[in-house]
Amino acid sequence: MHDELIWDVEGWRSSPAAALEAQFNRVAADQMAALPFYQAHMPVKACSFQLFEGQWVGAMLTPWMLELVVLPGPDQQWPRRQVGSRLALTFPAGDMAFRVGELTPELHYVACSLMSPLDPHLSPEQAIMLAENSVSLALSLPVRRDAPINMSRRSLLRGKVA
Repeated sequence: MHDELIWDVEGWRSSPAAALEAQFNRVAADQMAALPFYQAHMPVKACSFQLFEGQWVGAMLTPWMLELVVLPGPDQQWPRRQVGSRLALTFPAGDMAFRVGELTPELHYVACSLMSPLDPHLSPEQAIMLAENSVSLALSLPVRRDAPINMSRRSLLRGKVA
């Protein structure tokens, strides 16, 4: 028997950052605040959300974790996958393992844990900078040190590397 995917997760026309922050604030208050690793001084913040290959990519910082998050972008439609299931995505920085999450039916996403729990020595400012830098790093083109280099403009324009 095959598990059929249902294509009913509609893409976000604009950044989902505010919706993510609102829902993670609710989770913080309702489920996480009493846990021993909860860091009350840390904000709930959706960082650096931007479109990448048609999907919204950013980092979600909460008082208990930091994750790289991907949601469908404008004109995208995702299948609704089972929460907790895993999949691998390839980014310029390399392959990353994600798990499916859902805060509401509209906030169906995939996330890659970057730090859980958060380092207790991080200040909120450092954590936000780490979140923003994590998105930049994930979306940065990889650097190959072993590639041959021909710096002539003519070679660059012709697509030749010697």
